[in-house]
Parts: sequence; C-alpha cells; structure tokens
Amino acid sequence: MESRVAAHAKGKVYVDKLFGIGMAAKQAIIQYGKENVIDASMGTIADDDGNIVCLPSVEELFRSIPIQDMISYSPVAGLPSFLEAAVTHTFGESRPDAYIRAVASAGGAGAISNVIWNYSNFGDTILTHDWYWTPYETICKDTGRHLMTFSLLDADMTFNLTSFSHMVSHLLVKQDHVVIILNSPNHNPTGYSMSDHEWDEIIKHVILESAKKSSKTITLLIDIAYIDFTKDPVNARSFMKKFSNLPSNIVVTFAFSMSKGFTVYGQRTGALIGVSSSKSVAEEFENAVLVTSRSRWSNVNRGCMTLLSAIYNDKMLLNKVNTEREAYQTLIAKRAEVFINEAHQIGLSILPYHSGFFITIPCIHPDEASEMLAAQNIFAPPLSKGIRIAACSVPLAQMHGLAAKIKHAITISDAVK
Repeated sequence: MESRVAAHAKGKVYVDKLFGIGMAAKQAIIQYGKENVIDASMGTIADDDGNIVCLPSVEELFRSIPIQDMISYSPVAGLPSFLEAAVTHTFGESRPDAYIRAVASAGGAGAISNVIWNYSNFGDTILTHDWYWTPYETICKDTGRHLMTFSLLDADMTFNLTSFSHMVSHLLVKQDHVVIILNSPNHNPTGYSMSDHEWDEIIKHVILESAKKSSKTITLLIDIAYIDFTKDPVNARSFMKKFSNLPSNIVVTFAFSMSKGFTVYGQRTGALIGVSSSKSVAEEFENAVLVTSRSRWSNVNRGCMTLLSAIYNDKMLLNKVNTEREAYQTLIAKRAEVFINEAHQIGLSILPYHSGFFITIPCIHPDEASEMLAAQNIFAPPLSKGIRIAACSVPLAQMHGLAAKIKHAITISDAVK
C-alpha cells in the first residue's frame, strides 16, 4: 500500500471497540426498540428511560450563558476563575500543603496526554495498572512512549503493593523520568477505590522510598474522572492531603474533567493540576504545560469554563448541583447493587466494585462473550481480560437478570474455545 505520511505515522489504524459497540447499540434500538436492547457500553449517565442525563441546574445555567461568552476565545491557560474553581473542586477540604498550579485542558484525556508528553522522554515506558482505560495506551503509542502494567489486585482482591513496588523499581533503573498513572477513586473499568491505608502504603513505602534513593523524577498522574460518584465525595478526597511537603523530585498531577461530575461529556473541558513542594518546579510545570496546550489545542471551551466558574460563585447553585448529582449517584448504586447481588447468587465472578460508573466481569474470551451478548441485543464492550458493564447507563429494570445472561455467554464462549 502506498504511503505518504512521515515514518512515525506509518501503519496507524484506529479501532475503537467501545464506540463501535455504542453505535451498534444505537442501531439495534432503532431496529428493535429501546425496551428490547440493553446498552451497557457507554460511560454516560442515562435515566431509567435510557436517555442521556444532564444535571438540570447545569443545563439551565449552560443555556443561559450569553452567546458572546460561548464563542469567544479564552486564555490558553484557561479563565482564572475556572482554574480556581477546578482546584477547589478537585481538592475540596483536602488541599495539600504545597505549591499548586492548574492549566486548562481538552478534557481529562488532554490532561493525561500533557503529563505524558512533558514528564517522560521519547521511548520511555509509562506505568499503570493492568486494568486501565484504553486511551492511556493510545496516547503513549502516539507520543512515542510505551505502556507497562502492574497487577492492580492481589490474591485478596486489594491493591497489589508488591507488584506495584517491583515495577516502579524496575523502571527507575532504566529511566530518569518515571510517570505513573493511577485511576482512583472509582477506577475505570472496575469501580475499585484505593483506601487511605493503601495510599499510605503507596506513598510511604514505594514513592518516598524510591525518591530518597535517587534524584530521578517520579511523576504521579492521578485520574480522578469519577471521583464525584463515590458514596462520600468529601471523604473520597482525603488521600489528597497526603501529597503535602513531598521531596521536590516527586511531582503529583491530577487530571480534572468536567465530563462526568458535571455531565458535559462532549464539551471537552478539564484541567491539569500540578502539586509540588518546590515553587520553581510548580512554575516549570505551568510553563511546560502551557506551551504544549498552545501547540495542541490552543485553548478550550470557554462556555464550559464559564459554567464551572458560575457554579462556584453561587453557593446555593453549587449545593443544588451537588444534590442533583447525589441523586444520580444513588441511582447508579442501586443498579450496581442489583447486578452484584445477582452475580453473587449465581456464582458469577466480578472484580471488587466500590462505586462509580462501571463493573467488570473477568473472563478468558471477552471478544467472543461480547459477540454472543450482542447477538441477544446486549451490548457490553470487551476488555483485554473481561467485559465491562456501564451501571451508569443501564436502566434499573434491565439490570435484573443481566448477570445470568452474561454468565451464560461467558460459559458458552469458554466451551467453544
């Protein structure tokens, strides 16, 4: 096949199983009717009629923003009021004692990409858990990096500190910069959340010990996309205080996104937040990220930044948004409870779920099981080692009996293979 792209771009083919399955579900709904299709594919909240949700107060405010503010350019760094609101929302009552800087990004994905580009070298390996959001790998490949994983869970189904520690040590021998992506709380795709004790183990016995032994840079990238859908969003942030007064060769970053917590998925508005004990390191973070932002997307959605600024300027409105979000968190929890209880009753193994959008069922042949489910108009995306169910989008009535159908598909696919 004739090729005219540059050498580094040759052979690129993008296949998105998740969105492909989502489109297949939409086609099935048109053909068979919404009530006859279970769309467990997409990470967006749907009500019990299957309609995508926007928090009512968010929608009302968004529609009221003057057109001039919707269409105007914003500063590359982001509106100052937005950045202040993003930092306040990220940390809540658990702001670490450190220098903190924030730069607007094209959603959480933009924030993640910005860290990988600026805190690792070409050819470096990025570390994350073996259950992960697929775009981590896509971003790494497209920026000339590699993705390596450690085992998220040990035999007791808790955070696997041994595997994590081993892989961090391994990379520090090979590289001057080690970027580590951790997705918690409400990890995608499992719904697992690391406890404060597990964070203590990670920070004290791995990150701090590694930093003491070397002048190399360790960058923690914490993906908090689903943090607002924990049972207690205030206490869910308590681990963040642990990033106070760390050695200057430890850089902590947070990928903040408005997509999930404020139900504005397609508006692609987020921020990368940097935390350091060193003022100069924090300033360097801001400058490096600003240049990359300007070169990639210039600036981001002004209307959505105005939205967050307005919410945090009005305590009554903020409380209303929080109350509306809590109601949907409760709905998702009820759906998950139905699925998990039925799974336990029939002996269907699932990974530990604490809260959040997704539940994961490990299996040997996920592609085949997913295809068998799709033939029954049940659309659940395959992962490398399992199937993901979006509790955020499956109506409560459709959750009943779903575990049994999934178990049957897995059993058949394993037998065929």
